[in-house]
Amino acid sequence: MKIMTGKAGTPHVTAQQFRQFVEGTVGQESYILTSGDLLEPELVSNNSLKIRSGIMSHHGNLSTVDLGTYDTVTIRNGSQGMKRIDLVVNRYTKNNETGIEKNEWIVIMGNPTSGSPSVPTYTQGNLQEGDLVDDCPVFEVHLSGINVTDVKKMLKVVPSIPTINKDLSELQLYHDKKTLTPTDLGLNTGIWKVIANNSYKIGNAIHLNMEIYTTSIIVANNVYNNAFTIPSQYRPLIDTAVNVTASDGAYKNPVACTSLAKANGNLFFCIPKATNNYLFIDAEWECA
Repeated sequence: MKIMTGKAGTPHVTAQQFRQFVEGTVGQESYILTSGDLLEPELVSNNSLKIRSGIMSHHGNLSTVDLGTYDTVTIRNGSQGMKRIDLVVNRYTKNNETGIEKNEWIVIMGNPTSGSPSVPTYTQGNLQEGDLVDDCPVFEVHLSGINVTDVKKMLKVVPSIPTINKDLSELQLYHDKKTLTPTDLGLNTGIWKVIANNSYKIGNAIHLNMEIYTTSIIVANNVYNNAFTIPSQYRPLIDTAVNVTASDGAYKNPVACTSLAKANGNLFFCIPKATNNYLFIDAEWECA
């Protein structure tokens, strides 16, 4: 065992060691990292492809098109009546005598055909295992006749660690989702009956989604206080407007209702039509 990131008295950190670190962090395959223009291709003409800034990892080896710059590769002319697929590869090479390593864009031309063209072969090496040539296909360039019809990006963009952490947090919140029953939310079930309920809590967010009805006589423009008496753990931090629509028993003649979920737990609404005894409620608020 030897130290890699500390002072050892002599130069001791090798490219292979750093690539091991990259492989352990990003992965052992080929990826575009979230930097610059993500190596986005731009077709300038049927013979010229511009590759914008970005950085990629291939078998732990990092190579880059500098920020604020671009590279240009040349596509050879197509042939009338023929189709072709070219590969734009990021080629790693190492001089076996000097040990000098480099990366460069290479366009591998496919075989023209009047039928379905195939992707040309490339050097499938592994620089971490000592191979002197290691190609990474980055783009497929499709030609029909003399025209480039498509440029396909072949590598995935690997998300940054902050993005991964954010996604994991959101996923954890989803798994922490708690279904809330009408009783949980304090519905006055002595008067209001439930037809449908899709209410839940995620984190500190309450989602109330419910269809209720009553067989009691509706008094037009009456304020129905405490239709819900929301328990303290689910109450909104501040008074929050609630979307309520009322219809008749045939789900016709809908009207909007005035409704508020108050911080004291009282959820009330005002129904403007006496014949509308079916309520559709949808609301969202933050609780403590």
